[in-house]
Amino acid sequence: MSQTAAIATAERIHVWDAPLRLFHWLLVIAMAVAFLSAEEASPLNNWHIISGWVAAILIAFRIAWGFVGGEHARFSGMWKGGGLGHHLSGMLRFKPTAAIGHNPLGWISALLLIAVSIVTIWTGALIVTSGGAAGEDLHEIIGWSLLGLVVIHIVAVFVMSLMTRDNLVRAMVTGYKRAGRHPDVSNARRPSFFSYLVGLAAIAAAIFGILQIDPQAFVPRSTESAEHGENQTGYGQRDVEHDEIGHEIDNE
Repeated sequence: MSQTAAIATAERIHVWDAPLRLFHWLLVIAMAVAFLSAEEASPLNNWHIISGWVAAILIAFRIAWGFVGGEHARFSGMWKGGGLGHHLSGMLRFKPTAAIGHNPLGWISALLLIAVSIVTIWTGALIVTSGGAAGEDLHEIIGWSLLGLVVIHIVAVFVMSLMTRDNLVRAMVTGYKRAGRHPDVSNARRPSFFSYLVGLAAIAAAIFGILQIDPQAFVPRSTESAEHGENQTGYGQRDVEHDEIGHEIDNE
């Protein structure tokens, strides 16, 4: 290792493991697609259900990873640090302590996002499995609530980045934070081989469970067809109707 590389390594601390970062940004994409495709008139509507199921797989992975993942990915991390009261006191004085992992409010935000995402996916699954619009209003209300939490989360990330002078977005991209902001802190413990096995098992179990609930889960189809219990995709359904009309004309 060159002297320059050694200095660069010494100036930063490894915090977030790669699977956690991949989960985070894939969930961002899945949620973005889900919201942009929510309306039946949206050109992305055929991807709405798929994006919801992909989010379900990601959340199943995150829950498992919260028990076996890297040091700061584990749910046990929420009990570390000075506690919520200490963190809020620092924020009120505009001098919050820069946390190496999630701060107490960050953990609350993360758990709320996971919980509301689960409820959103559950209400969406009810629509798909009921063959009707049962729960559609509830799904929409919970979905907008989730969007509100996402907006609050984004604002909080930028505010905390400014207040602590710790670029939280960059850390979630690179996995590293500046060592100068966290003296006497060493690199995070990385996930073990067993951790990866558990994570893959969670993904496989989620996919299997989803296909039991909705065999067409990963086939592009409109939300309208799902609400009416149709198995065909939007294009496939129109092809069937076209064939039926042609057959009737031939009979006449």
